[in-house]
Amino acid sequence: MDEVGRGALAGPVSVGVCLVDATTGRLPRGLRDSKLLTAPAREALCEPVRRWSVGSAVGHAGPDEIDALGIIAALRLAGTRALATLAGQGLLPDVVVLDGIHDWLTPPDDLFGGLDPDLPVLVPPVRTQVKGDLRCAVIAGASVLAKCERDGMMVGLAEQHPAYGWEANKGYSAPGHLAALRELGPTELHRRSWRLPTAQDPAPEAAVPQAAVPEATPVPVPAGAAAARPGA
Repeated sequence: MDEVGRGALAGPVSVGVCLVDATTGRLPRGLRDSKLLTAPAREALCEPVRRWSVGSAVGHAGPDEIDALGIIAALRLAGTRALATLAGQGLLPDVVVLDGIHDWLTPPDDLFGGLDPDLPVLVPPVRTQVKGDLRCAVIAGASVLAKCERDGMMVGLAEQHPAYGWEANKGYSAPGHLAALRELGPTELHRRSWRLPTAQDPAPEAAVPQAAVPEATPVPVPAGAAAARPGA
């Protein structure tokens, strides 16, 4: 499995799943991490990846769900929706391999686990693989499917809100997207729990989740010097 859209300002977060087994043949020619492929190359790989794999699917969690649950729980929801699609085809993975070092798919077994919505399927055992999208063909396949499906969704949504340039930036923090946010404000498809640019904040900085913004570190003031006024 692999995710796309985690760092976007608008649109869903999407998780692709690609299932292989001992009978799976040679991987499709040119398959690699979706971020290393051009858009036409990714699109051309989608059908070969689907034919190559035993089963595949993409799940999504919308911006409203990201705002309500937080990005990690939204990733989990999108991932389990992808697994539920496989389950509907009678396909139950024995193990899931995730790109990176963080298992965001397994539901937390702690006091706050109940904050997650009811997940549609039980999650198989999870293993993580550092740089898995580069080293593991099946993760690369999942990344291609997720990227292509989410990009297509953002191109369609751009027709509803043409000022934000989603057909090109896919909801990420490109300069034109940030400028439109400062001028027009967010839409219902933006992640409103994130620190989005506003007219009062014209600096072209990428928005990040509020929880990820560290507290400012106090700067020592030399003895006898006047401290700067807040906002100065």
